[in-house]
Amino acid sequence: MERRKVIQVEEKVPFKMLVPLSIQHMFAMFGASVLVPFIFQINPAIVLLMNGVGTLLFILITKGKAPAYLGSSFAFLAPAGIVISKFGYPYALGGFVAVGVCGCILAFIIYKFGTEWIDVVLPPAAMGPVVALIGLELSATAASNAGLLEETVEPKNVIVFIVTLGTAVLGSVLFKKFLSVIPILIAILVGYAAALLCGIVDFAEVAAAPWFALPNFVMPKFNISAILIILPVLLVTASEHVGHQIVTSKIVGRELLKDPGLHRSLFADYFSTALSGMIGSVPTTTYGENIGVMAVTKVYSVYVIGGAAVLSIAASLFGKLSMLISTIPGPVIGGISFLLYGMIGASGIRILVDSRVDYGSSRNLTLTSVIFVTGLSGIALKMGNIELTGMVLACVVGMLLSLLFYVFDKLHLTNDQEEEGEA
Repeated sequence: MERRKVIQVEEKVPFKMLVPLSIQHMFAMFGASVLVPFIFQINPAIVLLMNGVGTLLFILITKGKAPAYLGSSFAFLAPAGIVISKFGYPYALGGFVAVGVCGCILAFIIYKFGTEWIDVVLPPAAMGPVVALIGLELSATAASNAGLLEETVEPKNVIVFIVTLGTAVLGSVLFKKFLSVIPILIAILVGYAAALLCGIVDFAEVAAAPWFALPNFVMPKFNISAILIILPVLLVTASEHVGHQIVTSKIVGRELLKDPGLHRSLFADYFSTALSGMIGSVPTTTYGENIGVMAVTKVYSVYVIGGAAVLSIAASLFGKLSMLISTIPGPVIGGISFLLYGMIGASGIRILVDSRVDYGSSRNLTLTSVIFVTGLSGIALKMGNIELTGMVLACVVGMLLSLLFYVFDKLHLTNDQEEEGEA
């Protein structure tokens, strides 16, 4: 059976392919990325600008070896909302800058001490379910975007959702040649056409938007209380970043934690967050939607990611263009997300398969079981104004358990060592 050609990280792509592939990545991130500035009640143009700039900086700092698109981070919503209500948006920006600077310091610490600790605190039996949870816990978000969790589900939303998801699913297995690498873009366009026919697209804001406009720049203000409210998010975003880099490594078939190195990718991520806060934008993070696009299309080229970043910058300057893209309705975004988030979940299972995790071992069975239940149960751990839940809480629990098992091993207390000795 002929396999679809893989376009690797460093490969250049012909211009006639580069444009649609880049548009595909921009569409994949757009819906989620502009939602954050809408929640903060700021103009999304500044966010689109820094998403593009941050992504280009990420590619530069990681030497073009780690394909990733930086979009708006949802991890800051709760604490930043508190700061905005108490102090104002400029003070939230100060918190974003503080998190970015501390993250850069964390990257330097990892540079000095290496990443071997990851194998100790997150062995495959723990890392697999943690990575799977990145996609699985977002499944409800995909359904919510599609309008499928409302008390009364609109038939129009269901039709658009099914058309979009059906095109993406069938396209990923039936399309051939160039069409086989842009099934997400085609699904978005087909879904958008279905939305137009169903009458759920509103062009009023597009008509009112200016053709050209510079983003609104806002300088940060610093207050120690505001910073302390936002700073604990560092734990959340660091865990998320490690998980994204591991799942991307599995998809592209390279050890990105070693080359270009976790310290480089982490520094790039947090440098972008600090820079965003300095000019009035929201924090950035590597985006699961774009990881999902790479998994579906097998196109990993940083040139494609860079092209999407340039398009995002262009969209930030052309008001009507950014507003036109923002008219993509929820059922279309939800339909695409159903497939993309599922791909991330499957990547976590792939870690377990590729690592040949032995579930005859009590520790492996225990690790995977506890992590999955912790991540999917909905329980939360609150520490002041920060809340750990889902994948992040599961990651922390998995790390603590793995570290505990490592100590038990050193003390020769574990029963699987005893069984190996008897064998």
